[in-house]
Amino acid sequence: MMIHETEFSKHSMSKLIKGAVVPRPIAWVSTISKSGTRNLAPFSFFTVASMDPITLCFSVGGDEREKDTLANIRETGQFVINIVSESLANQMHESSKGHAPEIDEFEMAGTEVEDSVYVEAPRVKASPVHMECEIDRILPLGSNHLVLGRVIGYHLQEDFYQENDKVDPHQLKPVGRMAGDYSYIRDFYSLPNEDLPK
Repeated sequence: MMIHETEFSKHSMSKLIKGAVVPRPIAWVSTISKSGTRNLAPFSFFTVASMDPITLCFSVGGDEREKDTLANIRETGQFVINIVSESLANQMHESSKGHAPEIDEFEMAGTEVEDSVYVEAPRVKASPVHMECEIDRILPLGSNHLVLGRVIGYHLQEDFYQENDKVDPHQLKPVGRMAGDYSYIRDFYSLPNEDLPK
């Protein structure tokens, strides 16, 4: 099958793209409004944008109402990216639902809160990794917005730390986003590897 841009409207390109760009890491983004309402939401269009300065980015999809995450970041200029491990997957899923702006999504998801050190936005206490960020810029991309944030504070639970500043992937047990489902990320291998399928 070959699909040219002129034929995209005849297909569900969202499904075809999301089904191919996998597994995607999940940015579980915590923010707080100026009025003090805590917000928590997952975004799977997420990656590292730069290592100098250390900058992360995630994409916020568009709909009829601007998402609370984006509105809070515009207001405060701050957010935290929490990494989702397997033990937090159900809470992360609950926080993905469309709650009203005045709802505390930490409470709705049953997620324990921890104060941040460098920003006002709270952290997910049980998350193995938290990255406190200050906004660098927000780029409109069609109906979406690409949020870029500079990391100003990095937290790693001691059990997940390895020598030479490495994160233990076996301990981390991150959750990956597939097309409509999620995946375990537990098996690792090095290359070259003669055991791989030919």
